[in-house]
Amino acid sequence: MSAARVPHLHRWAPALAETLPYLPLGTPPTPVRPLDGLDDVWVKEEGAYGDGRWGGNKIRKLEWTLPDARRQGRSTILTFGATGTNHGLATARYAIDHGFDAAVAVTDQPEDEHVRANFARLRASGAAVHRTHTTRRTKLAAPWLLLRHRRPYVLPPGGSSPVGALGYVEASFEIAEQVERGELPRPSTIVCAVGTAGTMAGLLLGLRLAGLDDVRVQGVVVNDALPLDPERTTRLAAKAAQVLRRRGATVGDAQLPTVADARMTYDALGPGYGHATEQGTRAQRAALDRWSLQLDPVYTAKAFGHLLDADRPREHGATLRRPVLFLDTNGPRP
Repeated sequence: MSAARVPHLHRWAPALAETLPYLPLGTPPTPVRPLDGLDDVWVKEEGAYGDGRWGGNKIRKLEWTLPDARRQGRSTILTFGATGTNHGLATARYAIDHGFDAAVAVTDQPEDEHVRANFARLRASGAAVHRTHTTRRTKLAAPWLLLRHRRPYVLPPGGSSPVGALGYVEASFEIAEQVERGELPRPSTIVCAVGTAGTMAGLLLGLRLAGLDDVRVQGVVVNDALPLDPERTTRLAAKAAQVLRRRGATVGDAQLPTVADARMTYDALGPGYGHATEQGTRAQRAALDRWSLQLDPVYTAKAFGHLLDADRPREHGATLRRPVLFLDTNGPRP
């Protein structure tokens, strides 16, 4: 992959090329295809994104946060997650590959084969792993972690900072380009899992900037360990817009998403974060058997289960508007 590739955001607002650094870590665009047998449902396979040792939506965030850390002269990427964290693992691997130290503080979550495998990968990644067990103990340990690690750049769980959310502002322009090329019908609804809200916040802002402002985003909340609601999600989108404005882009107030734009459902969560559900397990099996989609039980299986069950009335009083685009953000690597 050529490091000279120009991201959509730099083409959209050329001033950003000088003020908002970008580190290409994947080869766009990720493939889109219809899911045969479903009524006008397509998938965008974000798991294919990432030219290194992990893939998925976390890599799009790191394309903006890692160069931001370098711009600030930071030495260590310090982040947080649970024992099965995809974000922590991706951050550790890509940060180390690009000359940073990495540290990850992890809380406990229900263990299964998926979680145990990810935690083993994280411990073998070269990152300093701090097992804090609970969110409360992580907060108490935060001052020590900041002193323990050299010039840390702090990434919140999921990489869902205002700069990290730009990964899905960028991806929104990619979706618009695929629609323009005829690879994908203009979606009416995009369905995505919401674990820390960075992906959804980026989509809410990016779709407006890319001219797809009529596209709904349906977030399927899979995490009860963080306060995830439309207000906080749109605030994160607004903070991402502020980053663009401060770096020289023009973002009008009318382009900012509103709370009403942030459609979120909580009915796929089950007992809580990391707990598999019957609906998610059925969806995971169907996705693999019928469409060769590899879903994970914590995020994407629950979101896809919601999609498959979308004809049942939901709290917003309507089924999903079609065409539907499902964002498959799961990106495991060996």
